[in-house]
Amino acid sequence: QVKLVQSGGGLAQSGGSLTLSCAASGFTFRDNSVTWYRQYPMKEREWVAGLTGPGAGNAPYYKESVKGRFTISRDNDRNMVYLQMNNLQPEDAAVYYCKVQTSTTIYWGQGTQVIVSS
Repeated sequence: QVKLVQSGGGLAQSGGSLTLSCAASGFTFRDNSVTWYRQYPMKEREWVAGLTGPGAGNAPYYKESVKGRFTISRDNDRNMVYLQMNNLQPEDAAVYYCKVQTSTTIYWGQGTQVIVSS
């Protein structure tokens, strides 16, 4: 059974840091593209950062507003993906989701709340 389990998140002060984790079971992260999304209340989810799959060079890409502050990474040995978030700003407060897209299916993590106090 494929499952994505997120951890991390919580409360950070403006300018602070948090790390989100996404653990996979039932498939291998390294074989697929991975994307972190966030969702504000009453808004649609928006992508924040991603890693392309092996066919596209496992390249990271970022939403312009988080470039230089967020880093996405993948630990193939642990089958986990991370989103390191530095210099957090109030506009980064949202629910964050990891998403994996295989050749046939899209899987989502359960979501993690990030709160940023100013």
